[in-house]
Amino acid sequence: MPLIETNDLHKIYRMGTVEVRALRGVSITIEAGDYVAIMGPSGSGKSTLMNLLGCLDTPTRGTYLLDGEDVSSFGPDRLAATRRQQIGFVFQQFNLLPRATALQNVELPLIYAGVKNRHELALKALERVGLGDRADHRPTELSGGEQQRVAMARAIVNNPRIVLADEPTGNLDTATGEEILQMFDELSAAGITLIMVTHDPHVADRCKRTVQLVDGEIISDKRNHEVGGTGEI
Repeated sequence: MPLIETNDLHKIYRMGTVEVRALRGVSITIEAGDYVAIMGPSGSGKSTLMNLLGCLDTPTRGTYLLDGEDVSSFGPDRLAATRRQQIGFVFQQFNLLPRATALQNVELPLIYAGVKNRHELALKALERVGLGDRADHRPTELSGGEQQRVAMARAIVNNPRIVLADEPTGNLDTATGEEILQMFDELSAAGITLIMVTHDPHVADRCKRTVQLVDGEIISDKRNHEVGGTGEI
């Protein structure tokens, strides 16, 4: 059974009398452990598809099976529980709380999940991304690459089956972006299913598979190569 399977997903946004068709019948299957880049021009539906796959939104019509369950019919509470238990997110803007330390930022998903030993787990996640010694630093005291590593630690602290990344290197210089991509390669080698929205062909080439969206439709879906990660981080 595929980890992710969508069938004829449509998403229509209504703004007054205007309809915006963000997705037009997207069907895709993603196996556990795959590493997928989603590419396309602005307005192609990349972020909309990411939001649906991440259980941040529901389709106007069509089905989305996550590990065999039809999450397209879930209500808000069930969607939130699914996000907490199975999905981690990494964003271009990092989305860290400015007044919280790195450790406190990583603890957030554990707080929402009601986990008791969250301090220990958050510190372990920071150590996995090489920031155990920066746990008490706030975002303003960290470089852009370090902030993105904190965001990655937050994404993996709950041991999710899926990590969704939206332009994770978009605000980083080339060298720092390469470091972050290496971490994604290692997460892939550790068996986490990764889905990354990107406009950068170099970033997409790091993935095992590239899906191209145009005007809310998949126009190509190709297998690239197997990522040669070095093991768990």
